Amino acid sequence: MDGLSSKISLKKNYRYYFLVLLFAVAVLVWYAVFCESRAGAEIYFLDVGQGDAAFIEASNGNQVLIDGGPDRKVLSELSKVMPFYDHSIDVLIESHPDADHIAGLIEVLKNYKVGAIIEPGTVSDSSVYVELENLIKEKRVKKFILSSGAKIDLGNGAYFDVLLPPAGADTSKMSSHDGILVLKLYYGNNSFLFTGDMENKMENYLVSTDSAGLKSDVLKIGHHGSKTSTSELFLGWVQPQYAVISVGKDNKYGHPTQEILDRLVQFKIPILRTDEKGTIEIKTDGENLKVAN
Repeated sequence: MDGLSSKISLKKNYRYYFLVLLFAVAVLVWYAVFCESRAGAEIYFLDVGQGDAAFIEASNGNQVLIDGGPDRKVLSELSKVMPFYDHSIDVLIESHPDADHIAGLIEVLKNYKVGAIIEPGTVSDSSVYVELENLIKEKRVKKFILSSGAKIDLGNGAYFDVLLPPAGADTSKMSSHDGILVLKLYYGNNSFLFTGDMENKMENYLVSTDSAGLKSDVLKIGHHGSKTSTSELFLGWVQPQYAVISVGKDNKYGHPTQEILDRLVQFKIPILRTDEKGTIEIKTDGENLKVAN
C-alpha cells in the first residue's frame, strides 16, 4: 500500500512540474512575441475620461507615464497596453498638479513599482496633490524637478527635451497652467509634443524663444481642446501630422470647443479623440508613424 501511494504521489508531482514547465514556456513565448512586436517606440494616449494620461514604451522596454488622469481608470487602461507580468514603470511625469492629471498617479504609485517621478515644481494646496506628495515620500520614490534645457534619455535613440517651465523660474509661485512641464519626445526622425494644459500665454512664450524647435509630427492638444489653448500662431509653428485630444465624452466643460476643432480642420490636421476612439496607439520606427486605431 505504501508503494502504491508513493507512485501516486510521484505521478501528481510530475504532473505539477509538467504544468509549471508548460506555463514557463508559454510566458517565454509570449514575451518573445511581445518583444518582437515592439520594433520601435509605442505611444499610447490613454482613454482616462476628462483628463490626460500618455504611456510611452521605448524600443528597449523603458516605460514612461505622463500624467494619470482623474481616477483609477488609468489602471485598467495600463493593463491593456502592458503585459500582465509587468508591475513596474520606470518614470512617472506630472505635467502640473491639477487633479485631472495627477489623481490617477496616486493609484499607479499604489499598484506599480516606480523608478522615479518628474515634476515642474508647481505646488497646490489640494488634498489630491498633498496625498500624492506624501505617497512619493512614503514609497521613497526619487523625485526630480526639471525645467527647459533638461533631457530625459530613454535609450535606443528615444529621448525627451523639456521645453517648459523656463529655466530658473520659481514655479512654486506660478499658476498650474503657467508652471507646467511641456515635453517633446524624439525617436529617430519622428517627434511628439506633450503640452499638458498649456495655454496661449506659454504657447506665445515658446514661439518667442524656440519657434524652430516646435515642429512635431504629433501634437497633444493643450487643455483638452479648450479655446484658451492651441492658437493659430502656435499651431502654425508646430505643423503636426496628427492632433490628439484627450477628453471625456459629454464632459461638462464643453471640451473640445468647436473653435479649436474648426481651427484644426482649417489647418487640415487629422484629429484623434479619446472620447471617440478610446485609447489611441501610435507606433513609430523612427521614420514612419502608424496609428493603430
